[in-house]
Amino acid sequence: MQVEWRQSHILNVNSILENSLIPEFGGIPVAHITKSNILEFRAKLAQRKGRGNNVMLSPKTINSHMAVIRMVVDEAADRFGFETPYRNIKPLKLKKSHIEPFSLKEVERITSQVRPDFRNYYIVRFYTGLRTGEVDGLKWKHIDFDKREILVRETLIRGQTEYTKTDGSQREIPLLGPVMDALKRQHAITRHKSEYVFCNRLGEPLDHNNVTKRVWYPLLRRLGMKKRRPYQTRHTAATLFLASGENPEWVAKILGHSSTEMLFKVYSRYIPNATRMDGSAFERLVGTPLSNSKKEKEDETE
Repeated sequence: MQVEWRQSHILNVNSILENSLIPEFGGIPVAHITKSNILEFRAKLAQRKGRGNNVMLSPKTINSHMAVIRMVVDEAADRFGFETPYRNIKPLKLKKSHIEPFSLKEVERITSQVRPDFRNYYIVRFYTGLRTGEVDGLKWKHIDFDKREILVRETLIRGQTEYTKTDGSQREIPLLGPVMDALKRQHAITRHKSEYVFCNRLGEPLDHNNVTKRVWYPLLRRLGMKKRRPYQTRHTAATLFLASGENPEWVAKILGHSSTEMLFKVYSRYIPNATRMDGSAFERLVGTPLSNSKKEKEDETE
């Protein structure tokens, strides 16, 4: 499958194989692996500590492990003519994603108080909705100042740029207001130092874990704000776009979504003016005709 997968996915699959699947199933002939073995393995995963050893593995991570074991046994069954044991095993249900976007006032406060050398970086993050890997892997050759566009063509994974998350992630983002100004300032700083728009002193791409620990979290603490992952900058951009009245289809395209379904599923409660859910829109639709009809009947009676 290596010819079909991105390098980052290959590394993830290898990690799952080496750290989980081979220790569990490596001593069992593949045709002897049973459904009970697989379910027992899933139960063990549910008891395993996750990152930081303070939480259990998430359903999403468990599903990723199960997807790999399923590929292994299904492929073996197909090649060697036995019935796959992976039957009627459904993925674990995922919890609804919890987002905590920043308000416009909070965004302005953050971008005004952050370290000067990271001000342009966070302005771009907050007002474009770029994913972490997309903004960290952004190169000057993909900035078109004449057309006022960011061409999203690559993402940074483990220090290396590669193709974006999906085909839909290949997109153009307009350089709106503060983004244009921020990139022009950044251009004067790093254009001769690196091919990357945002880089360290050596001209290498940023290490997002390092930036998060040394810049992002300390800033939120200093400002007295709740600790939130840097990815919330993307959610913030989405809610600001929608709350301002931008067309949801345009917003979905800017974010790299294939449809508007996710927008309304994830962000609707943060944009009450754009997606009313109290019946007022219906009342406005039918209110006038009903009122006029009632008045006409009263006139006829008189």
